[in-house]
Order: sequence, then C-alpha cells, then structure tokens
Amino acid sequence: MNALVLGAGMMGRAIAYDLSKYSNFDSITITDKDKQTVQSAERFLEGKNINFTSIHVDDSNNVKKHFQNVDVVISAVPYKFNYVLTKIAVETQTHFLDLGGNNDIVKKQRSLSEKAKKNDATIIPDCGLAPGMASVMTRDVVEQMDSVDYVKLRVGGLPLNPEPPLQYQIVFSPYGLINEYVEDVIVLDHGNIVVKKPMTELETINFPEPFGKMEAFLTSGGCSTLPYTYRDKISYLDYKTIRYPGHCEKFKTLLDLGFADEEKIKAGDLRVSPRELLATLLLEKLPINEKDVVLIKILSKGMKNGKNISLEYTVIDYYDEKNNITAMMRTTAYPLSITAQMIERNIIKEYGVFCSEEVVPPKPFFEELEKRNIIIDKKMEFV
Repeated sequence: MNALVLGAGMMGRAIAYDLSKYSNFDSITITDKDKQTVQSAERFLEGKNINFTSIHVDDSNNVKKHFQNVDVVISAVPYKFNYVLTKIAVETQTHFLDLGGNNDIVKKQRSLSEKAKKNDATIIPDCGLAPGMASVMTRDVVEQMDSVDYVKLRVGGLPLNPEPPLQYQIVFSPYGLINEYVEDVIVLDHGNIVVKKPMTELETINFPEPFGKMEAFLTSGGCSTLPYTYRDKISYLDYKTIRYPGHCEKFKTLLDLGFADEEKIKAGDLRVSPRELLATLLLEKLPINEKDVVLIKILSKGMKNGKNISLEYTVIDYYDEKNNITAMMRTTAYPLSITAQMIERNIIKEYGVFCSEEVVPPKPFFEELEKRNIIIDKKMEFV
C-alpha cells in the first residue's frame, strides 16, 4: 500500500516520521503547497525513505490524480479543506484520515458514509489528540464498565517553562486556538445534547509536581462525536482544556473586549479584523514550539458487576529532545499515524465514515502508543 500525507508542517512531518519508522507502507509521500515548507520537511526527515512533492489542495483535479495513485491519504492541512478532500477520496476509492478540528465539517463528512461504504473507502476524521486519542480512551471506559455515570475529558498542551502574561505557547494554529475558545461547547447530559459557552465552568485539576494545581475550563471541539456515539451509554460527558492557573481569566478578557470578532472594524485609516489581529499578535508575541508537555486526565465513574468503580487515565508526555518533536506533535500526529497503520494492517476493516471511538480498538492502540513511549497510567478503584 502507498500513503500520502497532505501538509508538511509540524503535524504532517511528525506523521511522516512515524510512518517511516513503524509502518509497512511501500511508499510514503509528503506534500505541501509551500515549497519552502517542503524543503524544511526534507531537512527534518533527512535519511528517511520518504518522497517529497508540492500539491495545492485547493486544485481538485490535481489532488484527484494524486489520490488515484495511493491507497491511504492523511490530511494534516487546515480543517476547512477536509470535506472536499473526503469527497475526492470517496470518488477515487481511497482511504482518508484527518486531524479534524470542526464539528460542522465532520458532520458533512459523515453524510458521505453510504457512498464511502459503496466505494470500499474508509474515512476517519478527528484522529489526533482530542478528539482522537481521547476518543479511544473513552471507548475503553465504556468497554470496561456495565454502565457509565460520567466521563470527564481534560487535555492540555503547555510550555514546560511558562512565561507571563498568558503562560502559554503556540503549539498549533492560533486560529484553531481561538476557535476552541469562542465556539459553542457540546456536553452530553443524561441523554440530552446540551450547548454551553466556552471558557466557563472553571475548575482545579491536580497533577504530580512540578505541575501541581492546574486549571481546566470548557472549550469546543474536543468531544467531537462522543456525545452522540455514547448518548445511551454514558450519563454525562464533557471536555475541558487544561492550562496554567490564571490563563482563562486573562484570555477571556481579550475575548470579552471583542478581539475574536471576525467582522472588520475601523482602526485609524485602516479596516482590520480583530481576530486576524489577535492571531497575528499571538504568533509574534508568544513562544513557538519550545519544550512542551501534554497533560491528559480522563476521569470516569460507573458500575461493573454490580459494584461502583472509578477509572482514571493520566498521560504526561514530554518534548522529544533527541528527535526535536514536540509533545503536541507526538500526541497529535502519532495517534493518526497509528490509526492509518491499522487500516494498512487490516485491523480496521469497516468501510464508511467513522470517528475513532467507533472503529479503533483500544488495546492494540494503547500498545502502539507505548512503543512510542506515550504511557497511559490507568487506575481502577472500587468506590
């Protein structure tokens, strides 16, 4: 089988790195519309058996030709392209996976499920960290219990050495960050899909030192399809982002002042979009891709064999200094790569459009993470 990775940025090159190290694909190609980005990826992946080329993903005819020459396509480009790319993949009978990032796009992709099934294509959106890895961990919770009272997903990508004022660094697109902080949040509450405001319901969450007490608050996107998949199996489910204490209040102040508004306003002699300005300032003023850590804690409670139990999953993953791969790249790109390899190895056999919790078996998925030194500390207690 042959694989094509769209996007040669941080996530794309980490996906290609993992595929080159662990997969059995006959060929691996990584592409980007920007030739300088491709050249940078070539330097990063020097010595790996990977092909490099340049493709504009908005050129549908050219994209279609490339899809016809491969078996699996992995998208690490902005989520706005993923629906059109999915349509092309279904047409060319090509398996397709992406990092997702937008519930509306995923909904449109899922509308193509019958066509994908008819064309023997496997489409899996939202295969990164959350949704993605967190979704598979949620499936594991459901499979471990007879009934589930709640699942609380807590995930954050953070600098190891936080600096004021936001104690945050850019680990993915600032536009994606802003979207998470302003778009509506979906929560599952006893069979009801409830819409809540982001950056609310602030709580304290504890990790081992040197992190200690952290904060977590509601943000959009992390649940993806989980509330719908498990509507009849989990009583309550929500997703919150983890940050250093004080981040939420400071960033929310910017949003309350209108800095995430997309409509242009007059500023002197210019007309500017506040959101464009905020994203530009975040890129200019905050550290980018310095040493980082990803913190994950999934808290759950339910019943098994008539007894009340709690399941807690904890992941603390650090920057890979040897290979210059951030923790965010590791925990976002590697789950997607592992899922693609499950298609290659015929572990995932279903045709249609699915999210991770529907088709990714937890046990072999966790085993593959462990090979990459992404360790899930899982604790079960009777309560």
